[in-house]
Amino acid sequence: MNITKSEHLENVLQTHRMTHIEDLLKKYREKRQDIKEAIEAEYSSDIYNPLNSGSYAKHTAINSKFDLDVMIPFKRDAFMTLEEMFNDIFDFLQEKYGSVAEVIKQKVSIGIEFYADDNGDIISIDIVPGRELNTGQYEDDHKLNLYVNSNYGELEAQSYIQTNIHAQIDHIKSKDNERKIIRLFKVWKTTNNENYKSFLLELITIKAFDKENIKGNLWEKLKAVMEYIRDHITKDNFTLKDPGNGGNDIADTLEDYEKRNLSNKMKNMLERIEDNEDNLKHYFPTNPDFEDEDKNGNGYGKKSGAASLFSRPPKNERFG
Repeated sequence: MNITKSEHLENVLQTHRMTHIEDLLKKYREKRQDIKEAIEAEYSSDIYNPLNSGSYAKHTAINSKFDLDVMIPFKRDAFMTLEEMFNDIFDFLQEKYGSVAEVIKQKVSIGIEFYADDNGDIISIDIVPGRELNTGQYEDDHKLNLYVNSNYGELEAQSYIQTNIHAQIDHIKSKDNERKIIRLFKVWKTTNNENYKSFLLELITIKAFDKENIKGNLWEKLKAVMEYIRDHITKDNFTLKDPGNGGNDIADTLEDYEKRNLSNKMKNMLERIEDNEDNLKHYFPTNPDFEDEDKNGNGYGKKSGAASLFSRPPKNERFG
């Protein structure tokens, strides 16, 4: 490797910055705003103000794989059941956008994937409906119950999950070092077709910084977090509490064999990078659409003829 490992990782982050796709993001924001306004007009006094959520709101998004998420907080008496809430807003979105987009029931959200426009861009927005836990208290405690769609994936033990999106966003606020490592893990996850949930990688990164004395350059920080995952994810008492619901342990979303696999993946990556630094480029590649073309270091431009990497996140992505 002609440059240092840390310099390469900085380049990876640079080429995956959301600022490189401002024109595309503008389309996303316009679609998101149109959907929010339509929902506000339809449900008016039954909801509180919609909240932008997900990785973009947390500043952990990468430009090779993303969508925009919107939480819709319904008032406690808006619907008798969470299932009724979920199906009602799905029916509304299907009627409103079904002719111009695919509207999809997902685990806790409703995906709206607009058909390709004249430039070939496909815009994906996820709508997450939730109902306040305590009547009239959402604006104070921000607690919501989400409906878990039992027709999606494996049958859940319960049909709802409690969350607090404000707490999840606050949990990562001002954690710039952690955000960089999380984005690097998302690059690894996306380009190496890993199925580990982004929320799990986010929480374990934050926990590593909380528990260990992590410092140094970008590679040293990434290495320390990888070592932490390698050494701790398989321990019997290891937990990853959801900041939006202390009773929800995200570590429990992995089977024991999946924890061992994740530990072994970190171990193998560290050993291979130690054997040959160029292996770092395989696990954490730059985005070829935005490789550095400015020899004077004045920025990154879109590489001519580069294949588009934009795509919808896999449907098994856990909310958060």
